[in-house]
Amino acid sequence: MIRGKSITTKVYENEHLIVVMDIKPINSGHVLIVPRKHAELLTDLEDNIAGEMLMAAKKIAIALKKSKLRVKAVNYFMADGAEAGQEVFHAHLHVIPRYRSDGFYLHMPPGYDRETSRKELEDAASKIRAQL
Repeated sequence: MIRGKSITTKVYENEHLIVVMDIKPINSGHVLIVPRKHAELLTDLEDNIAGEMLMAAKKIAIALKKSKLRVKAVNYFMADGAEAGQEVFHAHLHVIPRYRSDGFYLHMPPGYDRETSRKELEDAASKIRAQL
């Protein structure tokens, strides 16, 4: 896609990114924001490129909401690694137009409604902070 060998429908592009229509859209207007430079994961991207992806997502969301497409809200989704559901191992961000009763939802695991203890939260936060 980046090298122009796949047929794509471009929506936007700049020096670092290309935004294309998803060929298997959840809803009409579903796009992918793809960095031109290969990086498998978000954590492999240069900070400025990761930031540009989010700015492009904002720009696309504004355009979607102004378009004549059926859009009441937007989901931003990035599967970052196989265990997260990543199937294409080139970092990319989905921008998915949403409307009530569109049939798309994220399924939460059993026990999700259980509040985590403050100690568990503090323990996890401590482990994260130690790596920053």
